[in-house]
Amino acid sequence: MSDVIILLVEDNPDDAALTLRALEKNDIDNNMVRVACNGVEALDYLFGTGEHKGRDTTVQPQLILLDLKMPKMDGIEVLRRLRQDDRTRLLPVVVLTSSDEKEDIVKIYNLGANSYIRKPVDFDEFTEAVRQLGVYWLRLNMLPPSEDER
Repeated sequence: MSDVIILLVEDNPDDAALTLRALEKNDIDNNMVRVACNGVEALDYLFGTGEHKGRDTTVQPQLILLDLKMPKMDGIEVLRRLRQDDRTRLLPVVVLTSSDEKEDIVKIYNLGANSYIRKPVDFDEFTEAVRQLGVYWLRLNMLPPSEDER
């Protein structure tokens, strides 16, 4: 799994640290995780713009963990833009958020999210949820071939 990249899009430093700790506890090396602190930074990373200008955008994450409620650009708008671009429309996006608003759930699935997970409050439950995420999305799930492999 050394070539695996996870993009964690999370504005809360405590939640980001908690997620990184849970990933590490489940043998997912934090060197594989890129953290974006808001939606604008996430799109800059994915599309090689802004502070990530010149990044090789043919190398994309195998998984995006996306928070919904963020400054500058929320997770719903990030997801909308990902699904509108051929380069990113097939990337697996798991919404990992504290929101349980029905409108948010319906909206993100309509926009093409692959999964919606409400962050458990208990660290052990959160660690288990992250373990299951890692097993499924990084070990079992098969990604579609890139455009040059089709």
